[in-house]
Amino acid sequence: MLKKTDGQLQRDVMDELEWEPSIDHADIGVAVTDGVVTLSGYVKTYPEKIAAEKATRRVAGVRAIAEEIKVHFASEPKMADHEIARRLLDMMAWTVSIPNDRVQVKVERGWVTLGGMVDWDYQRKEAFRAASRVTGVAGVSNLIEVKQHPAPADVKERIVSAFKRQADLDAAAVTVTTEGGIVKLGGKVRAWAERGVAERAAWSAPGVTRVEDNITIVL
Repeated sequence: MLKKTDGQLQRDVMDELEWEPSIDHADIGVAVTDGVVTLSGYVKTYPEKIAAEKATRRVAGVRAIAEEIKVHFASEPKMADHEIARRLLDMMAWTVSIPNDRVQVKVERGWVTLGGMVDWDYQRKEAFRAASRVTGVAGVSNLIEVKQHPAPADVKERIVSAFKRQADLDAAAVTVTTEGGIVKLGGKVRAWAERGVAERAAWSAPGVTRVEDNITIVL
């Protein structure tokens, strides 16, 4: 497949943003330099900001993303920080996958900071998703840590085996090194989706407390 020019890639990203129904793309700017996409401009909600980045990752040829989109709320009165915090706590209480008694929430000027410690990365990510969906949130910093458990001696072999089971990942293209609960991923893949598959598989291994994803995208 021929490498796209920056102009072609810019048009493809803009088309994908327009195609995604959850995004009002009118105020989003797209610039491309050597396959690196810079998103700028404004959206009305934080979920739109996340959706714009995900849509960009889906486009073939994107090597990296610089996400500079800001959230500008509509004209209705701004929601108070304490109301955002209350709604988020209620949402987490109703989400069975989040141990809400172990997650701390701080809200300042619409920006949510999550802290605390959970057993699994999926719980950490679910808390982030919950915070992202609350009306009035301008941004989320996820500082939740994954509790350290003894990693099995064969954790590397388990991760490599998991890679080989994935239909959407060239397992031979990804390298794995482990040091206790820390997993370092390297190698080269052809799409963001492959990189995401590898990272999710690594996080699913028992005893993993941190994944350093150094996989690069090659065209």
